Amino acid sequence: MKFSAELIALASYMAGEFDNQAQAIADPAWYVHLRLWQRPVPLFTEDSITLFAEQANIVNLEQAYRPRIIRLRERTDLNTPLEVQYYMFKDPALVQGAGREREKLKTLTPEQIEFLPGCTLRVSQNSLTTQGYHFQAFLPPDARCCFTYRSETYQVSLGFEATPEAFLSYDKGIDRLTGKAIWGALLGPFRFTKRQDFSGEIAP
Repeated sequence: MKFSAELIALASYMAGEFDNQAQAIADPAWYVHLRLWQRPVPLFTEDSITLFAEQANIVNLEQAYRPRIIRLRERTDLNTPLEVQYYMFKDPALVQGAGREREKLKTLTPEQIEFLPGCTLRVSQNSLTTQGYHFQAFLPPDARCCFTYRSETYQVSLGFEATPEAFLSYDKGIDRLTGKAIWGALLGPFRFTKRQDFSGEIAP
């Protein structure tokens, strides 16, 4: 399938190894110094560009967490022509550390992941005056993004912005009883800078 220039650009901006070093140094009380990996994987190649994502505290890179699959797709809606679907792993231990060990990702199958139906983001974009795009991706207002892990149900609010220069994450954990954010981007987004580019791993 031939993908649009916008979808290819979004995937290229997201594919890489990132950190938020400058932000963590400037405001360590609110922002942990994180490393974020988003690597292309050969899943859903018939209609999507798909990424594996995980992150880790910079002081403990061996203990990466929040592994997920991020599927970038085109829609027929001209107002929001792109969408981002999230999937969780049935056994996260199988892929821990795969952001740095690409070999672990070559044998991934759809049977190892589970689609999260309430966790699909709508993507809007604007052309930049210089070159490229500014993408914004957020949940619809009525969406509830939940997943169950070890018999516990969790709710999260997902969102991001992506440009050629930066990736901003608005992900937050939500208290299901009060609806208030309890962890994550509580005072604004985590501002990540790309340190290594993985866009060359996107399948042609």
